[in-house]
Amino acid sequence: MTRWVLSFLLVAILATVAAAQAGTWQMDPNHSAAQFSVRHLGVSTVRGAFTKVSGSAKYDPADATKTALDATIDASSVDTRVEMRDKDLRSPNFLDVAKYPTITFHSKQVKAAGEGKLQIVGDLTIHGVTKEVSLDVDGPSAPIKDPWGNQRMGASASTKINRQDFGVSGAAGVVGDEITITIDTELIQPQPK
Repeated sequence: MTRWVLSFLLVAILATVAAAQAGTWQMDPNHSAAQFSVRHLGVSTVRGAFTKVSGSAKYDPADATKTALDATIDASSVDTRVEMRDKDLRSPNFLDVAKYPTITFHSKQVKAAGEGKLQIVGDLTIHGVTKEVSLDVDGPSAPIKDPWGNQRMGASASTKINRQDFGVSGAAGVVGDEITITIDTELIQPQPK
């Protein structure tokens, strides 16, 4: 009888942990960022970030194919630490944030890509142009419980795009066409109330 009770409790605990890990997670904007890098004049690399990132993910650790990701970046939050360059990036020369205020990603397919890795294929929209891209993902990490009782996990995704494919063509010959994008995110699943 004791063995049966212990077995039942173990199954109940594992089911509770799996349920906590599965489900919808929100990006924590204070612990998430989208960074990019691009060559300047072919001699150096310029790095920048978008400081306002939001989104959600559905994640089932038992079946990676059930994972889904939606992310939105506020294009006007571009920050390269040089005000004049940031204004130019926000202008019609590049992102034209007045006309295209957001950059979005919506996943279409997810598969496991090795231990602790995923490959996410989805639609990336920049400057009003949508193209399919593939994100290489490290993670998500094993969920932990934070001091406030919420579940948290993290992941890092990267891809490379050609900016010309998205109609971002300013400063040809000065700014490289290949852009490396990295999104580091902390996901939170609030404690049930």
